[in-house]
Amino acid sequence: MEARVPAVRAPGTGKSTMIAAMANFLNYDIYDLELTAVKSNTELRKLFIETTGKSIIVIEDIDCSLDLTSDRKAKKKKSADDKETEDKKNAPPPLPPGMEDREKSKVTLSGLLNFIDGLWSACGGEQIIVFTTNHVEKLDPALIRRGRMDKHIEMPYCCFEAFKVLAKNYADVEEHDIFGQIKELLEEVKITPADVAESLMPKSEDKGVDERLEDLVRVLKSAKEEMEKGVANGGGSGEEEEEEEIVEDN
Repeated sequence: MEARVPAVRAPGTGKSTMIAAMANFLNYDIYDLELTAVKSNTELRKLFIETTGKSIIVIEDIDCSLDLTSDRKAKKKKSADDKETEDKKNAPPPLPPGMEDREKSKVTLSGLLNFIDGLWSACGGEQIIVFTTNHVEKLDPALIRRGRMDKHIEMPYCCFEAFKVLAKNYADVEEHDIFGQIKELLEEVKITPADVAESLMPKSEDKGVDERLEDLVRVLKSAKEEMEKGVANGGGSGEEEEEEEIVEDN
């Protein structure tokens, strides 16, 4: 069975928490795979075969790990001079002698597709592969097409229902007079659960529930003011939305 899940939103929306919850619920091991440290498709296959059967393999920031962007056709149209200029501009600092081959990853898009499609994973059982990205639009369509990515999950900004869960967990409060004001602000402002949790966490023994909720209101009002300033200046909402994609394959 295969399942692929892209999640779209800014960092702090619960990606790592979700992966940890999956592992705890299923009692699976977690492997964090850094593709830039893998030398070849053969080594990628070897690493995968060596993982345990009941496990979650996490590949974070896939858009930064390999050249899997969707501009392959655009690159072919560049003239030789433009390409040379671009290569020089984006060239990394020179590596010490003997380090070039060790540092450069030769994992290819086709190798990665075989990895997630089951050609190599057929020998494994009950494994989940989780990919994340902040820029899903930059990935090659072959990697993120429907059928290969079976499920797309959006990691949302904090809503009122999520806030109530956080308030219960961090402040042990289920109802409060200020909840109505917070609900109205959350409907107007985009804020991550991590930012909400930071305001609700007790930073000192002297700071009670009322003070922490008031801190959150101030944070939400400040975010709303920044958003309104951005709109007034013609710069949009004033918030930069980033995207994360999570892909599961088992």
